[in-house]
Amino acid sequence: MIAQTLFVLALILSAVVAIPIDPYGLSAPGLTYAAPKLLAAPAISYAAPKLLAAPAISYAAPAISYAPKVLAAPVAVAKVAVAEPYDPNPQYSFSYGVTDHHTGDSKQQEETLVNGVVHGSYSLAEPDGTIRKVTYTADKINGFNAVVEKKGVAAVAIAKPALAVAAVPAITKIGYASAPGLSLGGYH
Repeated sequence: MIAQTLFVLALILSAVVAIPIDPYGLSAPGLTYAAPKLLAAPAISYAAPKLLAAPAISYAAPAISYAPKVLAAPVAVAKVAVAEPYDPNPQYSFSYGVTDHHTGDSKQQEETLVNGVVHGSYSLAEPDGTIRKVTYTADKINGFNAVVEKKGVAAVAIAKPALAVAAVPAITKIGYASAPGLSLGGYH
């Protein structure tokens, strides 16, 4: 029902839009109308009244010269890459050591580089009480070479056999004492 109503309204609207509208209602289909010829308006001329001449006033603006300051363009500074000094035979040497009696931590290291060959060693206390020392050298021809040595005797802990103890449950007799007039056993 709504669709049919909308369809009818759309047809009516399209028909109304298609009919040319004459706002004055003077034209009918097939009729033409020519506008009436109007009489020409009479030629009227009007001249503005002449005013008295105004006194001559002259005003000269003060001469102000303004020239913006022109700053010189910033000079481009070329950054020149300066090569870092190159040492064809670098050398260094360092060492450190830690000894902590509270925790038992003990370790040392030292290393030097001379003529392209690294010499060094480090040592540390192993958990078994021995001291492990590693001495090494390294260079471009032979690579890395290390010698490991252990000093001291390993403390061997002998485990004692655990004693087997059987847990025996304790049985205890519990007695209840009753106060006069108080019964813990049943209902009376």
